[in-house]
This record gives sequence, C-alpha cells and structure tokens, in this order.
Amino acid sequence: MTTHDYRGVFDTDGVRRPTKRAIPEVAAEVGLVVEDPASGFCGAVTTANIRDVTLEDRHGRQRVFPLVPAGFMVDGALVTLVPTARVGVGRGDGRAPVRSASGSVKVQGYTARTARAARIWVEGIHDAELVERVWGHDLRVEGIVVEPLHGMDDLAAAVAEFGPGPQRRLGVLVDHLVAGSKETRAAQSVIGPHVLVTGHPYVDVWEAVKPSVVGIRAWPRIPRGTDWKTGVCDALRWGEPADGARRVLGAVRSFRDLETPLIGAVEQLIDFVTV
Repeated sequence: MTTHDYRGVFDTDGVRRPTKRAIPEVAAEVGLVVEDPASGFCGAVTTANIRDVTLEDRHGRQRVFPLVPAGFMVDGALVTLVPTARVGVGRGDGRAPVRSASGSVKVQGYTARTARAARIWVEGIHDAELVERVWGHDLRVEGIVVEPLHGMDDLAAAVAEFGPGPQRRLGVLVDHLVAGSKETRAAQSVIGPHVLVTGHPYVDVWEAVKPSVVGIRAWPRIPRGTDWKTGVCDALRWGEPADGARRVLGAVRSFRDLETPLIGAVEQLIDFVTV
C-alpha cells in the first residue's frame, strides 16, 4: 500500500511542529463507499479517472469530486483515492454499478458494520422478513438491526424501556397507519426527537406487495373481525397463513415489487436512524 506523508500540525503554543502522518492510497473501485469530509457527502464510487471521482448516495444522487491527496474518508480514516484500470473513464469497464434489491449501489467486498445502538422496529416477523429481503444489504452496510414487535399494544412501554437518545435513535414501521386507527393512536403516544414512526395504509404488510407480483388481480376484501391473513388465504385457496407467507415473501425480488407507501416509509426510517 502506498502512503503519503503530511507534515505540519500546530502545537499548543501556536507554533507549527513537524509531524508525520501516513495517508494510505485506496483504489477507487466501483462500489467503494467513501465520504467527502468537507461536505459530508457519502456515497459509492460509480466512476473515476485521473482527475475526479463520481459518488452516488443511497438515494441515487450523484456528485463529482476532484481526486486530491488525503481528500476522502473510508471507514472513518483519511485516504487518498487513486483510479484503477478497472474503473477507467466514464462508466469504467462499461458495466453499470451493481444495484441492491432496494435500488442502492451495491457495496462490493464490504464487511458488515458493527450494529449501531439505533434500531428499527416492525410489527411482526413477516414485516421483518420483507424489509430484510429488500433492504438487507443497506441495513448491513449501515449497521442497523430490524426487530419485530409482535404487535403494537405495548409500544409505549417498549419505547420507554429502550430509552431513545441522540446516539440511540428508534424508528418504528407501522401497518394500517391511517386516521383513527389504534396503530395511529399508539404511534402518536411515542413520537419525539429521537423516535420516528412511519407506516403505510395497508391492513397488513402483505398488502403492500403489488398484487401482480403474487399472481392475482387484487387483494381480496376481508370482513372486519376476520384475521386478515387467514381471510386472504381462504379467499385465494392458499392454505394456511404460513403457506401464504412463503408465497408472498418468496415472490418479492426488489423494491419494484412493493407499493410506494411502504418504500417511502422504510427509506425514511433508515435515514432517520443513521443520522
């Protein structure tokens, strides 16, 4: 690994003292996640040449930065990015950046980040499995753990026990977040500066999967008072809810298979807990 030496740090008396600090050179490989310390912009490398590098954040926003010595940070350490033959000019080797199931640039060869204190809570195991299926890559890169609540009845007590704070943010994904619902009332009781509750209007997270993805024209209407998953499986002759879960979750391949309200709700939570 090549390093550069940078000298000159002001001591406590205001006099510049010579010091030596090794700055490693890191190849600007497509998919490498780096941060521009001056602006705080963080994104994956999409292209690089001898003059500059293009970074793309998880929302698809791109910015171009000059390749200067000690100009970027990787995993919290200052580095000098250098172009490689594989990256080249324009789109590099001619291939578009690999995308994850959520649509973000897929980070190649990364080590999963140590889990943050922050958490994302979802209502049940199926919600957790669906979020993992689509956003699992992003969550591992960011070090975010998703945990099922198994219901909203004790949300206030669970939040109090968790103890949210500036370095311990909490995001909650709620089904059927509509005016007047019990889920909405529970959400309103816990929101605060370190707690964000988002959700979607569907009775169950299955309904946030586009009907065409599971081979139906529309989700059936289930009478009030009937367990929604049981009613759906009966109406569609899918067997037991466990059979339905395998069918629904197994059909989802990417964010394109989901309805927009769920996509927006999860993206908001990830942004909130990773601040």
